[in-house]
Amino acid sequence: MSDLANPIIFYDGVCGLCNRCVRFVLKHDHRDYFRFAALQSEAARRLLDTHRVDLSQLTTVCVLLDAGQPEEKLLTQSDAAIAVLGQLGGIWNACSFLLHIIPHAIRDWGYLLIARHRYQIFGKYDACPLPNPQDAHRYLE
Repeated sequence: MSDLANPIIFYDGVCGLCNRCVRFVLKHDHRDYFRFAALQSEAARRLLDTHRVDLSQLTTVCVLLDAGQPEEKLLTQSDAAIAVLGQLGGIWNACSFLLHIIPHAIRDWGYLLIARHRYQIFGKYDACPLPNPQDAHRYLE
């Protein structure tokens, strides 16, 4: 399976919360399913350009499904988080189901509340941390 056939998680590479979430997915993604790209990367710019995403204004995680295919789809905010949880299996799939029951507007309100304060609560790196060598193949660029 090529890297673009896998769902790609775009995350804020300097955000402490976002990096913790990426480590969480790496730990629980036993199928080696997801790929990752920091929003600050050339890969993010190139792949998100067709969706007219302004990376300088982006405050959300994005998940790109079926990259380069006619059915390509970009998920953001709570939809992206729910999609990721749903693919991790086990208890995380159940969490995804429960979160999906919550009305979309309420889910995104909660998501954006956390996103707005993520640097104050979880910190900010000066630069994107490098991946562990055993996970490097899962990062684009």
